[in-house]
Amino acid sequence: MENQVCVEPWKRCLTLIKDNLSETAYKTWFAPIVPLQYENKVLVLQVPSLFFVEYIEEKYIELLRAAIYREFGVGTQLEYKIPIAGETISGTSKIEENTPAGTHKPATRGMSTPYDKGTQLPELDPQLNSSYTFNNLVEGHSNKLARTAGISIANEPGKTIFNPLFIYGQSGVGKTHLVNAIGIMTKQQHPEKRVLYVPANTFQIQYTDAVRNNTVNDFLNFYQTIDLLIIDDIHEFAGKTATQNTFFHIFNHLHLSGKQLILTADRAPAMLAGLEQRLLTRFKWGLSAEIEKPDFQLRKDILKSKIYRDGLEISEEVIDFIAENVVDNVRDLEGVLVSLMAHSTLENTPIDLNLARQVVSRIVKITPKVLTVEKIRDLVCEHFALSVDSISTKSRKREVVQARQIAMYLSKQLTKSSLSAIGATIGQRDHATVLHACKIVADQMEIDKRFRADVQQIEDKLKS
Repeated sequence: MENQVCVEPWKRCLTLIKDNLSETAYKTWFAPIVPLQYENKVLVLQVPSLFFVEYIEEKYIELLRAAIYREFGVGTQLEYKIPIAGETISGTSKIEENTPAGTHKPATRGMSTPYDKGTQLPELDPQLNSSYTFNNLVEGHSNKLARTAGISIANEPGKTIFNPLFIYGQSGVGKTHLVNAIGIMTKQQHPEKRVLYVPANTFQIQYTDAVRNNTVNDFLNFYQTIDLLIIDDIHEFAGKTATQNTFFHIFNHLHLSGKQLILTADRAPAMLAGLEQRLLTRFKWGLSAEIEKPDFQLRKDILKSKIYRDGLEISEEVIDFIAENVVDNVRDLEGVLVSLMAHSTLENTPIDLNLARQVVSRIVKITPKVLTVEKIRDLVCEHFALSVDSISTKSRKREVVQARQIAMYLSKQLTKSSLSAIGATIGQRDHATVLHACKIVADQMEIDKRFRADVQQIEDKLKS
């Protein structure tokens, strides 16, 4: 019920405010406000949502302060009341003099919400893909940081330093898989949490529909109840100012309430164009983690994992061939396996190297890799932090001799060069020395796991 003591002064406030705003801004942000009471220097206003409070105090605090101080007196405090689902929530804000716009502390920081009061909320479908779990997300160097942070978040959403978690990388490297896995694990660990996965495009459509149907307040109130909000492909907000403004206030509310936010994009925050600076600043508050293209070893591990899961039998030779040639993303690896399985079943042929070549050539362009003795020599030197000149000397230092022998061994295994040509390129040795070096390396790999791992690592780099 409106208190007549405040109605007339508030109308005069609105007259002043209207004179200083566009008609659209006035109708959007001030016309819906209802004055309820003025007592003891406290003006009580009813506003449609928490979003209104944040937006008005951020954008129009100076104008609002001038109007209220002129009509109600200097030092007036505001109390906002927001009717939601039959309840009224409130918060108090003192609009102090000399408080510049943009630095005022929003009243929403001290406000309670229906969720805080224990109001029973309807069940929420988290929109997660149940096949994207941590169990089938193979860990490698390219995704280790993001994956580890994700597990920490799932155990304690909103309570880690990774808030927000901003995951970026090119299409197909596993961003969507990871964020779904975080959501699924969070629901397993905390069934009571409200988790929601939303592609940015879907969020945009929902917001547009809410504006068209005049249900923006319901839209905002819904998103402010989420405990873990995942927005996939946030870069799609570029150029959509109204959507960005709305998400900015949802982000603020959730973050201030200790809720968890996870965002993905195709590039780092600093490289995103078309997004407001205040959003980009907030994206950097937590952890920005890149998921890179999978390296050779991770590609092999992913293939083996999927082969095991699907009950296929594929030789190591075929796996190596696929991993060597399908290098850009995980989706292409999956596509190759699906195609191999389909061709093998329909044509009743084994999955061999010939079939793999046919299938892979249709998905990616196969560029024959030409390994030279020089390339192998240079990479071995780089691996052991030696200069190329050092292995060309007569030095008998253990690390130099070992590097020289490994370079010779890999050159014999991976190139068609003659032993004499290999020896001439690596230290001006003869073919007998190369043959001896290859035997030494092969024998050492049989008995020394660490040595074998070193050689394998260099070989993987040469193939990646």
